[in-house]
Amino acid sequence: MRLRRTVRFLIAAAATAALGLTGLSAPASASVLDVPPSGANDWSCKPDSAHPQPVVLVNGTFKLMAENWSKLSPKLKEAGYCVFAFNYGHLETDPIPQSAAELRDFVEAVRGATGAEKVDIVGHSQGGMLPRYYVKFLGGADKVDDLVGIVPSNHGTKNPLAIAAGWTFCPSCVDQQVGSELLQKLNAGDETPAGPDYTVITTRYDEVVIPYTSALLTGEKEHLTNVVLQDKCPLDLYMHDQATKDPVVAQWVLDALAHKGPADPGFQPRCVGRA
Repeated sequence: MRLRRTVRFLIAAAATAALGLTGLSAPASASVLDVPPSGANDWSCKPDSAHPQPVVLVNGTFKLMAENWSKLSPKLKEAGYCVFAFNYGHLETDPIPQSAAELRDFVEAVRGATGAEKVDIVGHSQGGMLPRYYVKFLGGADKVDDLVGIVPSNHGTKNPLAIAAGWTFCPSCVDQQVGSELLQKLNAGDETPAGPDYTVITTRYDEVVIPYTSALLTGEKEHLTNVVLQDKCPLDLYMHDQATKDPVVAQWVLDALAHKGPADPGFQPRCVGRA
């Protein structure tokens, strides 16, 4: 237990230092760990007819919301959405069911503040897979309109680092290993239960979710679009960790949220990603 607390403290300290290096700062009255990304957490924001669902951003493992969504959150706000983000699960290391319950409670807070019947969820890595647990097992099916996963760990990873982390301090890393009990339960039967529309955005250069095809889901085409970035933008070299900062990813997210159904598989983004 002491080792687990120590490791978590070191991760938090490193993440805080990273925030300082990126020029982000916190109000004097708040912990730097609780600073939202630009554009997020205006609790007075009310959705309009053009953007009826507020957008909830869900971090990836070991991520803080301010860094994870530093690029995408302001783009969504500029596009007219009410945007909300939160940190959960002790740097997203808690077991997936426990963190999914935190997401459920946060969604209820957003719905209560905005008056919206449903939210859109955009998640990165664990944050793209975890909402599926909320949808399937915690009553989220009728609360979510669009679920967009950016390099999500939908079928887990064979990355040995996930196994090593899981042994010491990261139950969610155990949950995200290929063949885990959690993922067997989550993916049994229908991978895309009725309710939300699902968009998966992944990259062939994913160095964390291995193989990258583990992100992809199966389901009815009218409610699911799987996007591999390089199918439309071959020179886009973005990998897993910084995928939320890819301008091409942002275009796919905005397309998924802009109309009924998932992202349009025929959509052609401007290929402005890292080359």
